[in-house]
Amino acid sequence: MHDSRRHLPQLLGEARRWFDEALLAALAEAGAEPVSPTQAQLFAALDAEGTTVAALARRMGVTRQTAHQAVHGLVAAGLLEQTPDPASARQRLIRRTREGERVHVQAERILDELEARLAQRIGAQAVAALRAALEAPWGPPPAAGGAAASAAD
Repeated sequence: MHDSRRHLPQLLGEARRWFDEALLAALAEAGAEPVSPTQAQLFAALDAEGTTVAALARRMGVTRQTAHQAVHGLVAAGLLEQTPDPASARQRLIRRTREGERVHVQAERILDELEARLAQRIGAQAVAALRAALEAPWGPPPAAGGAAASAAD
């Protein structure tokens, strides 16, 4: 017998793609510079004062090389800039340009609209419950064998 129940990581990934695709389509429709989903994720992971590529890679769960490539594409598009890091002569901070900040504000507005649209489709209570579950502290991931041990209890 085949279990057709999908696991949460798959469902979360599909939900993320729903938002990513809708956001990128809305930005393109508004005439914004085209960006990839990875670039959009990087854009959202930036601190206002600037972030190192290493910190961006950690936050995004990607390699430094992937984060570096995304940064270079966004720098070339005029949405990000690299500046010296006052805390380290060897590092550079990645920050939004004025145009990048404008696009970021536009993207935030679009995401708010998408969340409202989702609430119309699945209900405001369902969206509130989803948000609460995702914002709750989950603790660190279980150690190797921890998930199997917990299932046996």
